[in-house]
Amino acid sequence: MKRNDIAVGLYILAAFLFLIIPMSPYLLDFFLALNIAVSLVVLFNAMFTKEVLNMSAFPTILLFTTIFRISLNISSTRLILSTGNPGSVVRVFGEFVGGGNLVIGIIIFIILIMIQFIVINKGSERVAEVTARFTLDAMPGKQMAIDADLNTGAITDAQAMERRQKIQDEASFFGSMDGATKYVKGDAVAGLIITVINIAGGTITGMMNHGLEAVEAFQKYAILTIGDGLVSQIPSLMISLATGVLVTKVSKEADFGNMLIGQLFSIPKVLYIVGTTMILLGIVTPLNIFLFTAYGLAFVLSGRNIAEKLEIEAIEREVSSEEEEALEIRKPENVASLLQVDPIELEFGYGIIPLADMNQGGDLLDRVVLIRRQIALELGTVVPMIRLRDNIQLNPNQYIIKIKGIQVSEGEILFDHYMAMNPGYVEEEITGIPTFEPSFHLPAIWITESQRERAESLGYTVVDPPSIIATHLTEVIRSHIHELLTRQDVQNLVNNIQESNQTLIAELVPKLLSIGEIQKVLQNLLREQISIRDLVSILETLADYAPSTRDLDVLTEYVRQNLKRAISKKYFHEGEMTSVVTLDPKVEQEIMDSVKQTEQGSYLALDPEITREIIESVQSEIQKLEELGKNAIIITSPIVRMYFKRLTQEYFRDLTVVSYNEIDSNVELQSVGMVTI
Repeated sequence: MKRNDIAVGLYILAAFLFLIIPMSPYLLDFFLALNIAVSLVVLFNAMFTKEVLNMSAFPTILLFTTIFRISLNISSTRLILSTGNPGSVVRVFGEFVGGGNLVIGIIIFIILIMIQFIVINKGSERVAEVTARFTLDAMPGKQMAIDADLNTGAITDAQAMERRQKIQDEASFFGSMDGATKYVKGDAVAGLIITVINIAGGTITGMMNHGLEAVEAFQKYAILTIGDGLVSQIPSLMISLATGVLVTKVSKEADFGNMLIGQLFSIPKVLYIVGTTMILLGIVTPLNIFLFTAYGLAFVLSGRNIAEKLEIEAIEREVSSEEEEALEIRKPENVASLLQVDPIELEFGYGIIPLADMNQGGDLLDRVVLIRRQIALELGTVVPMIRLRDNIQLNPNQYIIKIKGIQVSEGEILFDHYMAMNPGYVEEEITGIPTFEPSFHLPAIWITESQRERAESLGYTVVDPPSIIATHLTEVIRSHIHELLTRQDVQNLVNNIQESNQTLIAELVPKLLSIGEIQKVLQNLLREQISIRDLVSILETLADYAPSTRDLDVLTEYVRQNLKRAISKKYFHEGEMTSVVTLDPKVEQEIMDSVKQTEQGSYLALDPEITREIIESVQSEIQKLEELGKNAIIITSPIVRMYFKRLTQEYFRDLTVVSYNEIDSNVELQSVGMVTI
């Protein structure tokens, strides 16, 4: 055991031994002095600690010191009643504090008890209760502020975790302090009861066992009892004061003494007024003119001294500011910070700032948090931090979305309007400002708040501005998520599953595939919006087929086939006939004959005229599906799928190409056309 652990254990053990074993007056003196010293240590630590969490163990300290003090109180009571000699400390406190006068000693003791019980304990208890309540109520807001800072990139994940832990520690501390103040209150009550018992019991003991007269016995034991009460209640008062100081401490940066003196004696005008008032009281009233005039002059001179210091500090700040500006101009520019490129940025004009400002009721930051969570659940990858910033160069209602510093999309909203879109079956039109929905470029109109209820009743889809931006941002991230997946992201994903899949990771990385090669496979899946959340199954498939081929496109196809349940659920509805388009075997053969193999992989070298015919046929078949209100899905053979997708992806971004091996057996398909040449 460590020495500190032994010391704390002995401290608590001694408290319990004092309750059972009688001790000599000299030993009692030793521990009473120790009790006073410990109380002083606790008090001054509470005063000068810069942050309440630096004394997070204070509730436990309060409990230990209370038990120790009560045990000493019982030991001294035993000595008072049995021998009449509780030691020099108790006797000196009883005789010296009361000045040898029993009445004065009793009055001082009662006043001390009242101050502790009614003033300090009551106030500390109330402050601790209110602080605990407000700390708990403020937790959600603080958590949201941390999430907002995290999403804007102001803090890192580690800093966010540290802040969240600090919030939880503060809530636990003030909750514990709310209950711990009851220890001090109970200690004061117990001290008062013990005092009454000691006086009554001591008087009876003196009369019966020592043959003293009633008055003599009362005086002797009352003085000893008061001394015992004082020697225990004064440390208790210091602990109570420490409790009050700790629960009322608001500054976390300044030193306690500097803070108090600085706040009370920092305004010269206040000191001038106080000094003048004191001088007038000494001159005009019968009060002691010398005393009050001396105080008044002291305050006036202090005010003048502080005013001179403030003038000097103002000049120094001005000079220092000018020097810093000069140094800033002269020093070489640090361009390293300019090289950093944010993965995702959302820039907006000043008219959209209220949507991102929590103080103005904006919830755009909360929506950004939900976007990252939604994409993590849908696609199984972590979206990088999304940087939100205002840009005065944009139009007030304009916003742009950047991926790796390059603008990829933009939009414009009307802050106090709603966007209404006709889902296709609404016949009655409403008046508004024509526009296009930015995510899917669908026709829409801007309507006012007063038109919203009517538009919804007619069947229009009505969306508020924050939802428009959030939806647009989500679609942009989905379409570029494969670009945002880095090697470090892949390494983090692998680390998350490594503990429970050590054999798989040891076999695959880096013996069969490197992290970079796994990254390319995952990017191929994300490019077609296939979730990589089931990473274990993906890596299992790669471990199975990597020994036979290092072609990453072929490995991707094997992975897709292993994920056929997830792919089928994404594109086909169970128990419902799905309309699809197939690929003519002649087209498939033409594509396969045009595949060229190289050391870097395979590529398609198709005749331009044949390519044109295939694209025109695909366009025609997609139109058929759209007229039927169906999604554009083309079914191919497994060996052709990746080449056909590569051929058509530049022309039809939303076209879904699935191979027969990627379709679950319970899916029902209906062919409504064929791509042919």
